Amino acid sequence: MSAAIIFGILLALMLTGMPISISLGLTVLTFLFTMTQVPLEAVALKLFTGIEKFEIMAIPFFILAGNFLTHGGVARRMIDFATSLVGHWYGGLALSGVVACALFAAVSGSSPATVVAIGSILLPGMIKAGFPKQFGAGVITTSGALGILIPPSIVMVMYSVATNTSVGSLFMAGVVPGVVLASMLGGMTWYRAWKNNYPRQEKASWGKRLRTFRESAWGLMLILVIMGGIYTGIFTPTEAAAMSAVYACFVAVFIYKDMSLKDVPKVLLNSANMSAMLLYIITNAVMFSFILANENIPQELASWLLDKGLGQVAFLFAVNILLLMAGNFMEPSSIVLIFAPILFPVAMKLGIDPVHFGIMMTVNMEVGMCHPPVGLNLYVASGITKMGITELTVAVWPWLLTMIVFLVLVTYWPPLSTWLPKMLGMM
Repeated sequence: MSAAIIFGILLALMLTGMPISISLGLTVLTFLFTMTQVPLEAVALKLFTGIEKFEIMAIPFFILAGNFLTHGGVARRMIDFATSLVGHWYGGLALSGVVACALFAAVSGSSPATVVAIGSILLPGMIKAGFPKQFGAGVITTSGALGILIPPSIVMVMYSVATNTSVGSLFMAGVVPGVVLASMLGGMTWYRAWKNNYPRQEKASWGKRLRTFRESAWGLMLILVIMGGIYTGIFTPTEAAAMSAVYACFVAVFIYKDMSLKDVPKVLLNSANMSAMLLYIITNAVMFSFILANENIPQELASWLLDKGLGQVAFLFAVNILLLMAGNFMEPSSIVLIFAPILFPVAMKLGIDPVHFGIMMTVNMEVGMCHPPVGLNLYVASGITKMGITELTVAVWPWLLTMIVFLVLVTYWPPLSTWLPKMLGMM
């Protein structure tokens, strides 16, 4: 009964068009004041202890690093390097967009930042080279979603906060699925370009490839700083985030010199705004999880599902449907923070690996970023391409279908996610 009331209030508030974060907060306050005997001191204590986690500090630092890289010319150099590698294949410029998105995702941790950074530079060039606008928009919108699967990933940090799963293990677990999905999206891009005989570029000389690699090396080095530092134990994922922010600032201002020191306060302010918004959502989601746990809702759900004899296969299928439906109305951070505390105990009772479950949830968030009505990547791409959401939805469907096939693969083949962290001794 409690579950129906809580989710009923939340749904009613969301249907009024109220932001998710405020809907969560008001749901918690309404339920607390009218239907429970929980002392307000316990609520206040939970509010502070819930967000007093070292891992949460990684979020503002990764946002800051991503903003420095977006404004600092790193994306353009990565595109030049990717184009020199695959530009001579069918749909070469589009393929270089997939590669550049994968590389930029490995340093930014943000999907919308990847779409903005790569799309705003590459899309005008693709249209000028003779590619249809819809084709270019479809490639960049979906490839940009790699930003939340290839580590570092803000969504993975959110999942870690919600479930106490190791961030380092999640980051390492995202590497192989990220490469596989990038390859699948690249394969779809090549096939459509080959089928429609889209333009190809001249094959770049090894000299040009070496030059573009050298120019982009400072940006690419950040991948080694983050992943190498975490794997070798030099620093934790949170410390890696802080290092990446300092490094990104240094590269943008002093090495590439695409930014001046007077631009730094503006980037800091933008990052602070975005971080505050996410931390406000986290705070309200922590309270929402507290209410659910206080009412024993996750445990009751777990018992009910187990009594129904629901096995791993059926449960994972149901979770995918639920998360894809949630992706129609909510953005990834809210989905993870609301649903992870509810679904995680059930997954554990069914013997599902927490890291595998985290990667599966992340891939669901990726798909949600690319379909209407709340697909954030669609809105970002719409701003770049000046295309309507309906037109963009039609443009992305071949790649969206590819992502759904990949979601099935990652759901029912756990070694795809767990092989690398196990091999590195992190699980």
